[in-house]
Amino acid sequence: MGKFVCFGEIMARLNPLGYLRVVQAEQLEISYAGGEANVAVSLANYGKDASFVTKLPDNDLTKSALRKLRGYGVDVSDVVLGGERMGIYFVEKGASQRASKVIYDRKYSSISMAKPEDFDWDKIFDGAEWFHFTGITPALSDEAAEVCLEACKKAKGKGVKISCDLNYRNKLWSSEKAGQVMAGLMEYVDVAIGNEEDCEKVFGIKSEGTNVTGGSLSKEGYTVVAETLSKKFNIPTVAITLRSSLSASDNKWAGMLYVDGKSYFSKEYLVHIVDRVGGGDSFGGGLIYALSSGYEPQKAIEFAVAASCLKHSIEHDFNEVTIDEVTKLMDGDGSGRVQR
Repeated sequence: MGKFVCFGEIMARLNPLGYLRVVQAEQLEISYAGGEANVAVSLANYGKDASFVTKLPDNDLTKSALRKLRGYGVDVSDVVLGGERMGIYFVEKGASQRASKVIYDRKYSSISMAKPEDFDWDKIFDGAEWFHFTGITPALSDEAAEVCLEACKKAKGKGVKISCDLNYRNKLWSSEKAGQVMAGLMEYVDVAIGNEEDCEKVFGIKSEGTNVTGGSLSKEGYTVVAETLSKKFNIPTVAITLRSSLSASDNKWAGMLYVDGKSYFSKEYLVHIVDRVGGGDSFGGGLIYALSSGYEPQKAIEFAVAASCLKHSIEHDFNEVTIDEVTKLMDGDGSGRVQR
């Protein structure tokens, strides 16, 4: 089994206790997370040889974050030390009709200031099977986008499979800039992951007949979205998460996988949310695990959606679930009964 290399930013996540708003909080709890780091933890939890690559300052916050990743079995030996700061983000968990809120404090973070020469991709990809990044990383800076492009070229040259979660963030860049940069990266991608906003905001591909805030999704519309994205960039596999937001506390959650011109839709879950941040990353981690393990398309999308369904019940970003727990849910046991 080869390495699964995930490249991106890990940040300190600060959030008020429970459902307090930031303006109410007198104390904050700290954890660590980031799109690609979240995927690496999921893959390590499922028994894959997961490696996380980034650039971080040489200080105690970094030591704490790397210790946490090592605790999950993630290899951090290729993390580069340098720069001035680790990015921070604040999470205010929503409830009922009050939406969750994220506040970024990540400008001039070490990874955003990184240069292509900081990373020895020949060494990093030695023995690698899979490379994963998200659209968040190239959004951090022009330099970070250049590093992503160099990594994709090296990975492709070594025959490493590449996945990308579009993960559009309007607080980091505009739709126009995202479309320009991501178009240059997508030509290297084998597995593209996104949601309704990602596809529309980055590439202008919209699902007709869908109203996510009204709770209605069009399967036919999303098949067109996946097919369009696949043909536009010659991407063999496209996965889309399907979220209907009934409120901040309750969502309907499903997904689709488009492979070889055919769409596969998962069952739909009604999810009561404990913490939804990291939900998309848990889908990506589940999907990568399933596809790399040889799951047939229908089973692969069921595994990814079940894994991310469970993540919505877990505090903080990392999806702390086992293959057995995911398999039980995808096989129909969603009762939540006490296991004795």
